[in-house]
Amino acid sequence: MAKMDLLQGTLDVLILKTLSWGPLHGYAVVRWIARQTGDALRIEEGALYPALHRMEQRGWIEAEWGISENNRRAKFYRLTDEGRRQLHAESESWQRYAEAVGRVLHAASA
Repeated sequence: MAKMDLLQGTLDVLILKTLSWGPLHGYAVVRWIARQTGDALRIEEGALYPALHRMEQRGWIEAEWGISENNRRAKFYRLTDEGRRQLHAESESWQRYAEAVGRVLHAASA
């Protein structure tokens, strides 16, 4: 299967959902998304870290330094209450969007 490009705005909701399961460092976020999508979505560092910083500035996530599973210092990100509210709002919006696109793709005739 060919790799898919992310639609603008998709990355934030994917990261928020990933962090809803608990704190993770950046590389673990990338791995989780790749695993959950069967490697159809791969997030590049050049997109991930600016998104994490943007979400931190918006108060959706918080970060603190810790030690990764391979004993390296890493910044771990966790969802804030505001981030959970944002995830809920974004999830509902994406659900409506996906249903609308699905109706178009499955339309019987023009």
